[in-house]
Amino acid sequence: MDTFPFFVNEGLVHVLDPNAYDHILFLAALAVPFLFKQWKQVVLLATIFTITHCASLALSAFDVFRADMEIIETLIPLTILATALGNIALALTEQLGKAGWIHGIATGVFGLIHGFGFSSHFNMLMQAYDQKLLPFLGFALGIELSQLIVILLILAITTALFRMSPLKQKWSVIVLSAVVIAFTIPLLF
Repeated sequence: MDTFPFFVNEGLVHVLDPNAYDHILFLAALAVPFLFKQWKQVVLLATIFTITHCASLALSAFDVFRADMEIIETLIPLTILATALGNIALALTEQLGKAGWIHGIATGVFGLIHGFGFSSHFNMLMQAYDQKLLPFLGFALGIELSQLIVILLILAITTALFRMSPLKQKWSVIVLSAVVIAFTIPLLF
C-alpha cells in the first residue's frame, strides 16, 4: 500500500465521516456568516484549522504532549457552540462577513482540540510506520482538501439561501447558527 495516498484518504475520511459530524458542524458554523464571494476568508480560516490540527497531532505522534481525552471530548462541542454564538453576536452587531479575531481564535483552538481528539486513532495508524513525516503530510493534505469541499458547498448553500430568503442576511445567519447549536447540544452529552 502506498503510504501517502492512504493517509490523504484517511484525512478526507476524517472530515467527511458522517458518524463524526462535529468537524462538519464546526465548518458550518465557521462559514455561515460569509457569502460565496468571501470564500478566500473562509479558506484562510480552514487553513488555520489544518495547521493547528496538525500541530496537536504532531505533538501527540512524536510523544511531546498527550491530552486528557475526557477533557478534549468535552471541549470539542464547546468550541462549536462558541463559534455559532459568535456568529449570532456578529449578526446582532452588524459585523457579518468579517473574518475577525473571534473566528481566527476559535478556528485555531478548535484545530488544536480536535487534533488531540483524533490523536489516539492517528497514533494507532502511525504505529506501522517508522517514517512519520510522509503519512503526516498526506493526512494534512486530506484534511485540507475535504475542508475545502465542505466549505465551498456550505458557502454555495448559504449564498443561495440568503438570496432566496425574505430574511436579511443577519437573520439568516442567526437561524443557521441556531441550527448548528441544536445539532451540537447532543454532543455535550
